[in-house]
Amino acid sequence: MTEILLGQTLSFAADPFSEGPRAARHERRGAVAIAEGVIRDVGRAEEVRARHPGARVTDLGDALLSAGFVDAHVHYPQTAIIASWGKRLIDWLETYTFPEEMRFGDPAHARAIAERYLDIVLAHGTTTVASYCTSHPESVDAFFEAAAARNMRVAAGKTCMDRNAPAALLDTPRRAYDESLALLRRWHGRGRAEYVITPRFAPTSTPEQLEALGALWAAHPDCLMQTHLSEQLEEIAWVRTLFPDARDYLGVYERFGLLGPRAVYGHAIHLTEREIARLSEVGAALVHCPTSNTFIGSGLFDLAGLAGAGPRIGLATDTGGGSSFSMLRTMAAAYEIGQLRGHAPHPAELWWLATEGSARALRMDDRIGNLVPGREADIIAIDLRSTPAIAQRADRADDFWEMLFPTIMMGDDRAIRTVRVAGVEPRTAASGA
Repeated sequence: MTEILLGQTLSFAADPFSEGPRAARHERRGAVAIAEGVIRDVGRAEEVRARHPGARVTDLGDALLSAGFVDAHVHYPQTAIIASWGKRLIDWLETYTFPEEMRFGDPAHARAIAERYLDIVLAHGTTTVASYCTSHPESVDAFFEAAAARNMRVAAGKTCMDRNAPAALLDTPRRAYDESLALLRRWHGRGRAEYVITPRFAPTSTPEQLEALGALWAAHPDCLMQTHLSEQLEEIAWVRTLFPDARDYLGVYERFGLLGPRAVYGHAIHLTEREIARLSEVGAALVHCPTSNTFIGSGLFDLAGLAGAGPRIGLATDTGGGSSFSMLRTMAAAYEIGQLRGHAPHPAELWWLATEGSARALRMDDRIGNLVPGREADIIAIDLRSTPAIAQRADRADDFWEMLFPTIMMGDDRAIRTVRVAGVEPRTAASGA
């Protein structure tokens, strides 16, 4: 049966980084019609209702209806270590990440964390994530099983490492290839799942492993490939010592067949002009992880410059190096970093990054990320007066963007009135539904 959701609506007809705020479409009294998990109609409330007589109507009042948030770079196994104190990247991995990831060979632990993580992000309005798992196949199965139980569109893969990590987390080039292939065959295209070929980053893979994963990607080019790029200056120096013949950091991935239009690189803060040009040329994606970049002290992503240079750009929490599960908080951090770089992102740009932009980065923008007919009905309703502090500022707004911006800057899970995944409220471990 068709259901009509009534409320304010926000969608995008174009990229606001190139077209400005006019790329957005806001209806003060709008509606979204959904049926069989798909958006069927979007527009003015009275017109949508007239086109769908007999539809069930859910009136959400002044809530803002939007596509669900898309988090383009996360590490779900780091859920329990989020907000750990005092480390930069390499120390973070050695002190917090690797010890925690060693626990994921236990299927029960992996299942518990996967369930917890997905329930947390759904409560924050995130309906799609692209996650790194651990080197254990059990961690991948646990994540996809938990996502399937909630009918979420997700992307994930086994994190491959064969050096510079604890022995308990290392695989080999052969195992990385074989286990990734087995998981790919099990999960890629099953329901709403997509498998992602996942070398952690150049320092934790030998040339032989990177070559093996490049060969796997060449054999399965419909998969995404995700890794990290130029997050910290110490990391870049380390890559230079490990791969002295490479032109630059991106050149390492390029040499082993890990650069292409379905590549997704997290962080990408300290890029050279050559790297930016090559990323733009091939249509690769970069993912801005602002809370992580400040929390771990990595640097300031050049959002304005890179948005005009050509690569696809998404937005991400980078749990748990990122310090929040919330894409609202992540948008706020992106705004703050933009200010430090001399460009204050417009609310339209921030919201686009968290929805359509991240969907484009993951090559899912034909299915999710926008309120347009034909997309999957992953929809959230945002309360723009969710706290007294936000409400008093919103009440003074002169236009829609002034009303939305306080929620971007100060909002949290209390702002999420309802979540629909493929048109229905998702099952969670807490609900047991």
